[in-house]
Amino acid sequence: MNSKTLFAIIFMMFGSTSHAAEKTLAPCPASPNCVSSLATDEAHFIPPFKIVGAINAASLALKNALLSQERTVITEEKENTLHAEATSLVFRFVDDIDVLLDSEARLFHIRSASRIGHGDLGVNRKRVEQLRAQLKTAGVIE
Repeated sequence: MNSKTLFAIIFMMFGSTSHAAEKTLAPCPASPNCVSSLATDEAHFIPPFKIVGAINAASLALKNALLSQERTVITEEKENTLHAEATSLVFRFVDDIDVLLDSEARLFHIRSASRIGHGDLGVNRKRVEQLRAQLKTAGVIE
């Protein structure tokens, strides 16, 4: 193995941070087009989802609820994290939805944010509250 390959492997192992290991989500920008259950300010904060029952059942219900939303696809899924993208109908704006499972606290932390622009007309907050309603109806969160 040459030194460049070895350096690349070491960089990949230690140079990246895992949000799941840190139990965090990316912070919201100052603009009002983002909500997060880990936000520290009232304008961006939205409560996390408190899991009741089996975590696996709640995770499956969450994936199904995301996929039931129009123009939403799950683009990445790992053990404790999930990333989805929702595309608006007319202008094709993409919003990012990130979910972090905190199995010890039995919570889904969630962040929904627009990639561009300043405002979102409340779309991201509505999206998360719609997910909350679907998961409550499924009986997997409080």
